[in-house]
Amino acid sequence: MFKYFHQIWRSTTLRKKILFTLAILLVYRLASHITVPGVNIDALGRIFEQNSLLGVFSVLTGGGMDSFSIVLMGLSPYINASIILQLMTVVIPKLEALSKEGMEGRRKINQYTRLLTIPLAFLQSYGMIILLNQSSQGSLISNVSDPAVVIPIMLIVTAGTLFLMWLGELITENGIGNGISLMIFASIISGMPGVVGRILGIAQGGDTTKLTYFILFIGLTILMLIFVVLITEGQRNIPITYATRATGGKGEKANLPIRVNQAGMIPIIFAISMMTFPSVVAQFFNGSQSETLHSIGGFILKYFNATNPTYLYMVLYFLLIIAFSYFYISVTFNPDQVAENIQKRGGFIPGIRPGSQTADFLANVSSRMNLFGGIFLGIVATLPILFTKYTTLSSSDLIISGSGLIIVVGVVLELIRQIDAQLVMHDYDKLY
Repeated sequence: MFKYFHQIWRSTTLRKKILFTLAILLVYRLASHITVPGVNIDALGRIFEQNSLLGVFSVLTGGGMDSFSIVLMGLSPYINASIILQLMTVVIPKLEALSKEGMEGRRKINQYTRLLTIPLAFLQSYGMIILLNQSSQGSLISNVSDPAVVIPIMLIVTAGTLFLMWLGELITENGIGNGISLMIFASIISGMPGVVGRILGIAQGGDTTKLTYFILFIGLTILMLIFVVLITEGQRNIPITYATRATGGKGEKANLPIRVNQAGMIPIIFAISMMTFPSVVAQFFNGSQSETLHSIGGFILKYFNATNPTYLYMVLYFLLIIAFSYFYISVTFNPDQVAENIQKRGGFIPGIRPGSQTADFLANVSSRMNLFGGIFLGIVATLPILFTKYTTLSSSDLIISGSGLIIVVGVVLELIRQIDAQLVMHDYDKLY
């Protein structure tokens, strides 16, 4: 391990990229602690104690929601804009053509994503401000209905999102790794010391029950970590043979990898948004004068409460993750196009006829792999919720959520790959 870090430090280019990345992450963490003026922080703390999904959403988007900072929305609008553009690429022929133009096409799509982020951030900031203020019974921000009060806050939060987007792109271009992913990773890691300190403080006060369950959850987290690494790296390699004369007519062999977890974190983000939406609607129903709406709001808050999750809540959350896994892959993975590309390059899958049979084969493999991937995501996301249901720990007492664990593993594995690639290039430059 020491030799590995020594090699990294000896590579001047890699060392500069890592130091630059750490400097940008430090700026990001400082920005996440700058609170928007005029906000009652004590009321905000009570909100996150009552609704654990908001805390999970804050971590997933890499934002400073828990302190109502100038980067309140974090990278959520940018992530939403990226997902929208990715989905629209399949629907709009012009965007589909751009996606096939290589580097220049991706550059234009990235520019469209940045432009779409601005209105999304502005609209989403208003919705989040109203939601948080409604959850605090109006004690978070006074006179939130006054445009002179809410519009400056919306502009600050929107500017904060654009600032984070810029920082993320700086890391991607001049640092090491994907900037957006690293900022979310830093948000998850930065919350761990606070959780450990709070649990130890409770234990020193005489309550050792939480400490015992906390230690058990750390053991469970280690087992989940191994499980996540194995599934994240798991893939099925589809053998492909390309006809060529250079190999004496035997053909050139290659593999088409199809991962178990093809959708990444997107299904969990979609599922959390869907599970949060009923609670948001219920907050407004509870303030209604209609007894029918009031009873509907009470039913939703009873059975769709993340703080005290019911079996209905967990089952629906689990099924939504699987459903969104299939939805996302059906949009982003086109077996007909893949089969066509293989056929154009003179390739075929042994035992499978080119064309429609190859497309059907790829679709079936992708569907089966996606089933296992969706179940994997559902288990990892719901297991910590199930743990909090039968212990004295709350979601805020967990050192890391299941979704956060998936992000951490994915970012670390990708970071190691990029560092190893940089080290190989460094050794190559020394030889030549």
